[in-house]
Amino acid sequence: MNARVDFTPMVDMIMLLVTFFMLCTSLLKPQTMEIAMPSDKQDIKDEQRNQAKASEAVTILAGGENRIFYFEGKPEEAMQNLVETKYGKDGLRKFLLAKNANAQKEVEKLKKEFETRDINEESKKEYNQRLSDIRSAKGTPTVIIKVADNANYDNLMKVLDEMLICNIGKYVIDNFTDADKALLESKGVKFPQQ
Repeated sequence: MNARVDFTPMVDMIMLLVTFFMLCTSLLKPQTMEIAMPSDKQDIKDEQRNQAKASEAVTILAGGENRIFYFEGKPEEAMQNLVETKYGKDGLRKFLLAKNANAQKEVEKLKKEFETRDINEESKKEYNQRLSDIRSAKGTPTVIIKVADNANYDNLMKVLDEMLICNIGKYVIDNFTDADKALLESKGVKFPQQ
């Protein structure tokens, strides 16, 4: 006599389990990232739309060998204003906190105000909106981050962490150009030959 096991009911059981888990698990909410779009005013010329104010512009150049530089203002003045610093609280963070001091004070006030409030979805939304407004207000620095090809991923992550710690809301990762390479070479940064 031949014994045979019928697996047809097992298919139904698997479908029921899949349906059960799909309906019972909570789906993740999509993560969004804020993007500051350029102004759409008609009286602004096209070349001015994407430019940051020179007084608010800070460019950070991360080169190889864990070396990092920054300068304030226009790229044409980079040679005179280029400063080498280091990663961490005594280097880049100290400079960025000084540059963004007003926003830091406003963020501290905001944190104190919300310490005593009840935490709910509405208060979280209000806090995040007001924090975003403070970080991107007029007078806060606009940071342009440029990372050389011979820098490692950790260098970029450290710079991005400083943006969050220093409450800088306006920053962009830009292409590392030949002019940036020449600027760092003048300061003794070595690049591999191609």
